[in-house]
Amino acid sequence: MAKKKKFYVVWKGSELGVFDTWNKCLAVTKGYPGAVYKSFLSKEEAQRAFNQGASMHFSTTTSKLKSKKPTISSQNIIQQSLSVDAACSGNPGVMEYQGVWTDTKEQVFHQKFNLGTNNIGEFLALVHGLAYLKNNKIEQIPIYTDSKIAWGWVKKGKCKTTLPKNTKTAKLYELIERAENWLANNQFVTPIHKWETKSWGEIPADFGRK
Repeated sequence: MAKKKKFYVVWKGSELGVFDTWNKCLAVTKGYPGAVYKSFLSKEEAQRAFNQGASMHFSTTTSKLKSKKPTISSQNIIQQSLSVDAACSGNPGVMEYQGVWTDTKEQVFHQKFNLGTNNIGEFLALVHGLAYLKNNKIEQIPIYTDSKIAWGWVKKGKCKTTLPKNTKTAKLYELIERAENWLANNQFVTPIHKWETKSWGEIPADFGRK
């Protein structure tokens, strides 16, 4: 009798996603600190599990992911996701943005500018996240943002800022142009979700300055 094919979900490893052979799964998890993975009997089930996050598929009595506090996934948040946010000291002022993994808060990328606005930072963070996931071939991982304005700008492919363009903002505008060009020349399938701050608290990528 032929052995039934399995699909392997890797939530934490050198590469994330759904793999169709054990050897591929092993290649991205062997030797990786804290690797988290599990097998499923169908590709559909595996993809659904990947989107739900690891904590939904491990017993709280045996999983390394257990916690006395409610898990993110129990609040209907997709744990295996990327969260982005920005902060600005004054508006305009010194601005920075970052992207972190939602479940661990591990920083994925970070940028800082001497002069900018919070909305620009939110926009750049979102585009940076989309490009990062696409470049690493993990576009199925969703992104959370708490900015409706940045989300709207991404949909339109334009950063609708009124920040003056001068020598102080030249480098920032170079990055804005790159972001707009990326949106114009790339299609993406990454789901973008609104972070519900009132229900869930601050987004994991928050800089904690409130």
